[in-house]
Amino acid sequence: MQKVTNLPSHELFMSRALELAGLGAGNVSPNPMVGCVIVHEGRIIGEGWHRKYGEAHAEVNAVNSVENKSLLSESEVYVTLEPCSHFGKTPPCADLLVYHQVKRVIICNVDSNPLVGGKGIEKLKNAGIEVITGILEEEGRILNRRFFTYIEKKRPFVILKWAESQDGFIAKPGFEAVQISNPLSKRLVHKMRSEEDAIMVGTNTARYDNPQLNVRNWTGRNPLRVVIDNKLELSEDLFLFDDSQPTICYNQLKDRTEKETIFVKIPEKETLLFILNDLFQRKIQSLIVEGGTGLLQSFADERLWDEVYLIKGDNFLTEGIKAPILLNAESSLYQCEQIGNDKWFRYRSDF
Repeated sequence: MQKVTNLPSHELFMSRALELAGLGAGNVSPNPMVGCVIVHEGRIIGEGWHRKYGEAHAEVNAVNSVENKSLLSESEVYVTLEPCSHFGKTPPCADLLVYHQVKRVIICNVDSNPLVGGKGIEKLKNAGIEVITGILEEEGRILNRRFFTYIEKKRPFVILKWAESQDGFIAKPGFEAVQISNPLSKRLVHKMRSEEDAIMVGTNTARYDNPQLNVRNWTGRNPLRVVIDNKLELSEDLFLFDDSQPTICYNQLKDRTEKETIFVKIPEKETLLFILNDLFQRKIQSLIVEGGTGLLQSFADERLWDEVYLIKGDNFLTEGIKAPILLNAESSLYQCEQIGNDKWFRYRSDF
């Protein structure tokens, strides 16, 4: 495989492991994305990543890719997250590394789940294997920000997304829909959807836009559809209820499952917190909110968001439904990108 001269630093091999981990985006949730690189005397002899939830972990795939297994006892293993120490859908990866008595394990992030965090490292050390942690730690947390938010905040990672005109409107008067972003931006939005677990809209967006909330302009899995309809006023003829993909309808009237639609009764107060907790219990690791201004502003006001994608078109509407207002937007802006004639502004929460 790849030959590296002058025995480079740990950061180079960990960077490669993080690159591999990212290949699992959209396929491994609620597990984290994990990559693994095995190095013998400066040469990468094995690579792997967690490809799909329920299937082999990164360490297993990396070990299986090594042609000469006798080299493992003299090799260093770079892995982006602490090797698991418990039996889940697959055996513990820490046991596999102990079995092969690898020379050293270099870890990007320690698992922050208190039920498992530190135990994989302990198992490796007890077997006489040297362990190094914290290599490219910040980069690892950014890559797996959905997983760490889910574990540490006990709720899904929340992404607010909307498109607005140059003069700050998201729709024409009377909730009349208008195409603001260009076709390339639309495709990229569908790519985003394929990498997240669920997507939410409110009553007005469902009623007036009749969205499908799928990934028809991209290749990948469709997210779980989520809609808030307190009084169950939405028509059953909407795409949301066509049973083409699972949908949760949060409302104040009933709990019931009808084919691919689950109706969940919610309280009148602390509605968003209830919904996020319910999604957490259903192992939904990430949620895109594509609702109208009312729903988006509610998430913003309650500071229940982790990232914002704001797409600014090049058109002017002069009147209509005003876009949400994001407080402290300037301090939380970390990326601006030109996509055709659209500008994408990306924000991260600073709270």
